[in-house]
Amino acid sequence: MSTPFPQPVEIRRDGRTEIVITWADGHLQRMTNHYMRCKCQCAACVDEWTRKPLLDPAQIPADIHADQIAVVGSYGIQPFWSDGHTTGIFSFPLLRGICPCDACKAAA
Repeated sequence: MSTPFPQPVEIRRDGRTEIVITWADGHLQRMTNHYMRCKCQCAACVDEWTRKPLLDPAQIPADIHADQIAVVGSYGIQPFWSDGHTTGIFSFPLLRGICPCDACKAAA
């Protein structure tokens, strides 16, 4: 029997610098806006066939921030970025998988 994937209990913008997610299992995930914007997996940012990145991180403004974050169904979020990018949907497993904390990096 598989364990259900942990769900976020809170997703919030921390000022204009970070997105913070508190997960049901108690994990606290903090990501800079720039880091998260670079991890977008939408078709405009990653080639759908080759998975080759199309987004140049150097072209993302250093002061990028999420103007809004919408919950998508019961499986993810859609940030509305200050650079006008709105097509990326981050599933909960993707979000947890890109967590930059030391514990998550060690577990990967």
